[in-house]
Amino acid sequence: MEFFYEGQVLWSQIDSNQHMRHSAYADFAAQARIIMLESLGLKLPTLYEYKIGPVLFREELIYLREIGINEQIRVTCELIKSRPDGSRWAIRHELYRGDGVKAAIINAEGSWIDMEKRKLAILPAVLSEMFMKAPRSSDYMEEANPA
Repeated sequence: MEFFYEGQVLWSQIDSNQHMRHSAYADFAAQARIIMLESLGLKLPTLYEYKIGPVLFREELIYLREIGINEQIRVTCELIKSRPDGSRWAIRHELYRGDGVKAAIINAEGSWIDMEKRKLAILPAVLSEMFMKAPRSSDYMEEANPA
């Protein structure tokens, strides 16, 4: 299991029930995705040169256990579904507390956006090859590109 983000839960990420607020889970997953992309060579400045960025269509959070203030967390990222060219994808994140307990699962589905045209984009072949080297889940499924 590869962790793409490790860090401490901050005071600003706690809700009135004294556990991590719902939107903080999504923030940690987003940070882990960016770190994963960068580890593949898809650094943000490179994507910006091509005027392309990741965009989400759907994000599902499944809460399993509470996470409290000052706890250390670790976040995984695995590709669970994609088209062969990486133009559409789904990534599963798992958040673990410092004691090793899985606290949440986050499933994100997305694509790429041309930041000038504000329309969906396909990665250039060189970037697509990098993206398709992302860690894959044991239940990974490849979807056909549309005809």
